Amino acid sequence: MHAVYARHPSSSDPLGALCFGDQPEPSPPDESWTVIAVKAAGLNHHDLWTLRGAGLNADRYPMILGGEACGTDDEGNDVIVGSIISSPQWSHEPVRDPAHTLLSEGAPGTFAERVAVPRHVLVPKPPEFTHGEASCVTGTWLTAYRMLFTKSGLAPGDTVLIQGAGGGVSTALIRLARAGGFRVWVTSRSEAKRAAAERLGAHAAFPCGRPLPEPVDAVMESVGRATWTHTLRSVRPGGTIVVTGATSGADPIAHLNRIFWNELKVIGSTAGTLDELGRLLSFMGLHGLRPDIADQLPFADAHKGFERLLSGDVVGKIVFSW
Repeated sequence: MHAVYARHPSSSDPLGALCFGDQPEPSPPDESWTVIAVKAAGLNHHDLWTLRGAGLNADRYPMILGGEACGTDDEGNDVIVGSIISSPQWSHEPVRDPAHTLLSEGAPGTFAERVAVPRHVLVPKPPEFTHGEASCVTGTWLTAYRMLFTKSGLAPGDTVLIQGAGGGVSTALIRLARAGGFRVWVTSRSEAKRAAAERLGAHAAFPCGRPLPEPVDAVMESVGRATWTHTLRSVRPGGTIVVTGATSGADPIAHLNRIFWNELKVIGSTAGTLDELGRLLSFMGLHGLRPDIADQLPFADAHKGFERLLSGDVVGKIVFSW
């Protein structure tokens, strides 16, 4: 079958390791797994990290990329594929399962014509979603939902700062926070992305690093080193910082005195549960929310999508489809 895969790890030239071609058909390990015919799949930064060799031993290559998708199961049902594979009895945070793994790490990913997945990580696709829209819910949107509504402690009327407007998590955070009744502020180095963030629903957008009009109740942090100092200076005493990534690097992160002196809460957040996914889909349906798709490309043109993600020239999600 055709697939988009990493031929080998390459920290210096990740796109040079990206391939489109034939890969083995999926092989479910037992009857608790099934094969999904992929309709569309969302591109994430995790796929770039896999190309660079992060999180995967060299002997695991070549590896089919992709951690989220929408497709058709063996009974003809349209389904959304969850990216984290945990034990069926592990109903709470899947990343706490000692045996958990990810598609494109412990098992081949979703950037293929077909993918094998456990049946318990599948949820029905809402009929009002296109395959492309449904293919990018379990990564960025579920991550954003958990950050805002499970981890942040925010209440309607509170002010939230979203660092680094433009990417998939950031755009999902803007949409969800606005619908959730928060005052939404964002930052970006790009004037065009700040304008795009305001069109998506942000109440105000600021250049990166600029002092804010007043301290915020919580900061959603996925950038890391480039924004960490600004994050600590922007949150009010007793406020919350929810961290889900560090695309600009994770170290050095310091300023511990500001954290303990202002009694800040720094909370990690990763992915989400199937229960949260169900509530996210209900919330999106009630508010008419859909993922913002920056570009939808054929899988054969995946290199163009990866180039765009690597350049940072993205507002929303890049989706591949057959």
